[in-house]
Amino acid sequence: MPADTVNHYFPKLTSEQKVQFDLLEPLYTEWNSRINVISRKDFQFFYERHVLHSLAIAKVISFTLGTKVLDVGTGGGFPGIPLAILFPETHFHLVDSIGKKIKVVNEVVQALQLKNVITSYARAEEVKQKFDFVISRAVTQLQQFIPWIEKNILTKNINSLPNGILYLKGGDLTEELVGIKKKIQIFELKNYFEEEFFETKKLIWVGI
Repeated sequence: MPADTVNHYFPKLTSEQKVQFDLLEPLYTEWNSRINVISRKDFQFFYERHVLHSLAIAKVISFTLGTKVLDVGTGGGFPGIPLAILFPETHFHLVDSIGKKIKVVNEVVQALQLKNVITSYARAEEVKQKFDFVISRAVTQLQQFIPWIEKNILTKNINSLPNGILYLKGGDLTEELVGIKKKIQIFELKNYFEEEFFETKKLIWVGI
């Protein structure tokens, strides 16, 4: 799947954004050969399973100017880096507890000249700043994830969707969501993307 597919789903990209999305695959091809941040068998589906999957958040919310977003367990930079390309006026803080993964993220951020991204080699519990949203791709069970980051959510809302968690996950979530006494909204990604990969994928919003 070429980078053109990103433009298919997000047709208002600037020429600079198109170049940045085009650069993602060769950058990750180079760095993944040195430090494995994306599984080898998954890499052939790079744009579908990593870039578009990350950008699914943008199908649900268009971040307003100055929004602050924390990406917990960013791994190789997903969902944070694709979203940072799409929303250059949004501030992204990408965090991971594995140093070599943050090294790759830093190299990609530098190569793309992303001015709206900072990174930390840290555990989620160690982050003290506050944000409008915390985003993540299935780092752990939500019951475990929520206590890590509740302290990091700002109370004043500046977006159409109230502040909280935006969590990308797949499969049957019935059991996982039992006992979470917070507002929850589930968005089916198959409603936004036609690829088979998205049939069972979801975006969960949890209000904090």
